[in-house]
Amino acid sequence: MSEKALQGKRIVLCVTGSIAAYKAVSLLRTLVEEGAEVSVAMTSSATQFVAPLTFEVLSGRPVLQRLFADSPPLPHLRATEEADLILVAPATANCLAKCALGLADDLVSTLFVATRCPIVMAPAMDGDMWDQPALAAHTQTLRERGIMVLEPEEGPLASGLVGKGRLPAEHVIMEAVRSRLALRRDWSGQRVLVSAGPTREPIDAVRFITNASSGKMGYAIADAAAQRGADVWLVSGPTALPPPANVTRVSVLTADEMAHALDARFAWATVLVMTAAVGDFRPRYPSSAKVKKHEWTGEPLALERTPDILQSLSGKRTHQVLVGFAAESEDLLANGRKKLQQKNLDVLVINKITGAQSAFGNESNEAILFPRHGTPMPLERMPKRLLADRILDTIKEHCLSSPPSRVQQPPEGIRRIR
Repeated sequence: MSEKALQGKRIVLCVTGSIAAYKAVSLLRTLVEEGAEVSVAMTSSATQFVAPLTFEVLSGRPVLQRLFADSPPLPHLRATEEADLILVAPATANCLAKCALGLADDLVSTLFVATRCPIVMAPAMDGDMWDQPALAAHTQTLRERGIMVLEPEEGPLASGLVGKGRLPAEHVIMEAVRSRLALRRDWSGQRVLVSAGPTREPIDAVRFITNASSGKMGYAIADAAAQRGADVWLVSGPTALPPPANVTRVSVLTADEMAHALDARFAWATVLVMTAAVGDFRPRYPSSAKVKKHEWTGEPLALERTPDILQSLSGKRTHQVLVGFAAESEDLLANGRKKLQQKNLDVLVINKITGAQSAFGNESNEAILFPRHGTPMPLERMPKRLLADRILDTIKEHCLSSPPSRVQQPPEGIRRIR
């Protein structure tokens, strides 16, 4: 990464009233060192933790504090007109709530309402606050609107508790800033087919076999590809996630349904990203009615294998780039290399699924990117949305050297399916 990676970028750093406000001083210094022109806006609560003079000296600019300042007049309008990005670090629970609700009762919250540039928010608060249902709903609302809300880290908190609420590490915040400022249309013309989430195989009318996949990684990749200009179809197993903007979602349940939906669109696609955790087995004799407890014989379920969707599509490929995911608990590289070769993939993303930081269900992930014509690239833990861009960068670098083939339409009637 160049030392001047942010040269000429105009950033508004908003500091709100958390004890983690002192970490914004180092963050400001790093932003300036990378070439950014940074204006700092502070809430009145933030000034109780760090004096505005500190930020003024490091940024070389007056700190914005009051909505109706004498100079410059109406600072929220001037700041948002000139900004390339707004970074809120730390973002308190109160700040997240006001931004989600569209409230504008001070300078910082008014910046949110007035701006049209990308926003990155780095939360910091007590652990019990982050888990509060109302705050979870506000965070989801912000993300649905395209605001990048990072996950706080887990560890010792100022209250003496240990929980999830620490300000994300500076390198994670900087990666998010670079990602949002580098929004580009470098995937224009590509036709991306993404699978996501778990599958669900019925045992009877109410019971089923499934797995712990949340679908978050697949949805993040679909969102990233769409923002970078691709035409994206998302074939999703059952999740609670809303579809990303400008992405067409097809909902499925079973492995057979997912196989059919992907097969119907495969000829159209230039890139298939298979993040779905497709169940390997299903009951051989599912019941269409609910099996009563007293009717159960106690014999083990008779299982059979589900179709290997990726292997099947690999055998049908003509022009498509194939990207697979491997969920591994041990011997990550050895098992990953085997899967890469067996399924004739162009890129494999290897996830470690054991421990508290398992890829399943978490907002962040630690992965190894394994291109067929390259060396494995271990990545540090990062939010899945940032990882999605790194995966797309790897695909583009190793597999998309030539322009996409002539745009094809999906089979007749496909576009009416949602």
